[in-house]
Amino acid sequence: MTAKMNRRTLISALTVGGLVAATGANAKAKPSRPFFERINQPIGLQLYALGDAPAQDLEGTFHKVAAIGYREIEFSSLYGHDAKFVRAAADRAGLSLTCFHLQSAGNGGTGPLTLDSDPQHIADTMGILGIKKTVMPIFLFPQGFNPGPGNEAFLKAMFQALPAAGQGIWKRTAALLNDRAAKLQPHGITLGYHNHGFEFAPIGGTNGWQILTQETDPALVDFELDIGWLGSAGVDPLPFLRRYGKRIKQLHVKDILPPQSDDPALAMSPTQVGDGILDWARILPASVELGVQHFYVEQEPPFAIPRIEAITRSYNYLARLCA
Repeated sequence: MTAKMNRRTLISALTVGGLVAATGANAKAKPSRPFFERINQPIGLQLYALGDAPAQDLEGTFHKVAAIGYREIEFSSLYGHDAKFVRAAADRAGLSLTCFHLQSAGNGGTGPLTLDSDPQHIADTMGILGIKKTVMPIFLFPQGFNPGPGNEAFLKAMFQALPAAGQGIWKRTAALLNDRAAKLQPHGITLGYHNHGFEFAPIGGTNGWQILTQETDPALVDFELDIGWLGSAGVDPLPFLRRYGKRIKQLHVKDILPPQSDDPALAMSPTQVGDGILDWARILPASVELGVQHFYVEQEPPFAIPRIEAITRSYNYLARLCA
């Protein structure tokens, strides 16, 4: 995963090689019941997919999400409310709050709750919310990193900064994960790590993902695998899940189209789940067999349709999927 990689060619090859659904003689007979009904597991949503809507009207957003059919929520902000209000609003909508993303203060995390907050304070807040699972959403940024405004600017700036940062940022991230996970564990709170595409950029024979999995304690730190970013990095999800599945406890169910750019910083072409190239009928059963416990729909901008319509389409596809 380098700036010179022809990503369209790579992902086209992966599409032919296994990311799309099996057809013809190799296709397995579909189960008669929808996948999530068969495994008795709710479909979750990462509120990031809805942009500013939760900040403008959290309670109304919860009710809209519940009306679609989502039952679990992952999020990364209290949206200006206290934890009791957020929990009550979720309860009224019939939603379970199951995971919270904690940004490091070193990455600009602000507000009453960051990964660097006092562990007791984190545990008390999570206790009110009813959450036992936290996730670090991205690695520690290189020192002095200034991404500029907007998602595109962030991606471009980060890819430019990564080569000089080398293995150090991944080792520091692993050390922080081990430290914070060890301090949260006595409070009954677990800590994981969420990937983007950066983790798969080569660094002298290794990459960030390999460093993180090797240097974090498996008894303390697990992973939330973002399937969309994984596929956009040119990695086939199925063999990847088989190799690392025991450490992956959550999935971001995110679909992609073949990228329209060879620039790795612009490689993701997001779409609704089921409208892209990823083979969910194989990915989802494999992940359950390996121990994945939660599934959160997420979608990156830009959106071709309104965000609420996009997450509705994704839910409807997953709710009907027989796999």
